[in-house]
Amino acid sequence: MDIAKYLIAFVAVFNFGGFVADALVPATARQHLWNPHWPPHAKFHNAQTMLMGFFGGGLSLAILFGSHPLTLPMFLFATVAAASYFVSMALAPIFPGTAWTDPEFEAETSRPAGLAPQQLITYAVCVIVLIAVALAM
Repeated sequence: MDIAKYLIAFVAVFNFGGFVADALVPATARQHLWNPHWPPHAKFHNAQTMLMGFFGGGLSLAILFGSHPLTLPMFLFATVAAASYFVSMALAPIFPGTAWTDPEFEAETSRPAGLAPQQLITYAVCVIVLIAVALAM
């Protein structure tokens, strides 16, 4: 289960990336928290999402490395804590009016494999989670 544990730890650490991308990296933060066109309520939900990433990632790391021995049920709990951020992101487009990119940034946003960058990352992370769970079972 060691490989699975470290794959989920990678996903847990990646949860902090939402804060980095949405608040700190100038090129992407201007599309999110520092976007002057976003109303305060949209920024509120962006902040909420960044904090959920922190808490989910932190909880996952605490479970993975704080409980000894790591049992399968605790591993799966840590997996849910780490993966919920990305599963939520993958499912967000089912709601009306949502988009991976705001229209004002559509032209300048690269689309590797035809996907928005966070969409590609989200799908890749979800695949990593599935691999980790398969390895742990």
